Amino acid sequence: MSLSLSMNFQFTTTIEKLWSAITDSNKLAKWIAENDFKAEVGHRFQFRHQPSEWWDGIVNGEVLIVDEPNRLSYEWAVGQEKQTVTLTLQDLGDGKVNLHLEQTGFSNAQGLEGAKYGWSSWVVELEKMLQQ
Repeated sequence: MSLSLSMNFQFTTTIEKLWSAITDSNKLAKWIAENDFKAEVGHRFQFRHQPSEWWDGIVNGEVLIVDEPNRLSYEWAVGQEKQTVTLTLQDLGDGKVNLHLEQTGFSNAQGLEGAKYGWSSWVVELEKMLQQ
């Protein structure tokens, strides 16, 4: 059975600024990790985190959907586990934008909880970057 993570975050920004933050390699490096990301369907990329004794720090991915500025989807793999991440942006008006995160393909609850913790931490950094 595959488990899924679904989270919503609201930002005080424009949809264009948030889109740029989730698709621009230099901006992604400020809130997730060093990377070679391009918002092009079929592009293979890596997020390069700090290695640890149990993990090389590499997340391999491939862009699946680019619907600017509304939806971005990519598959990524850590070791043998692959998940699909879909980010959907919705302009709420009054300078507010909702980011809906859907991550599917978890094989266990431990991985899902780890992802929830990771995204919650990254979004704090994303918020800081958007306010600069």
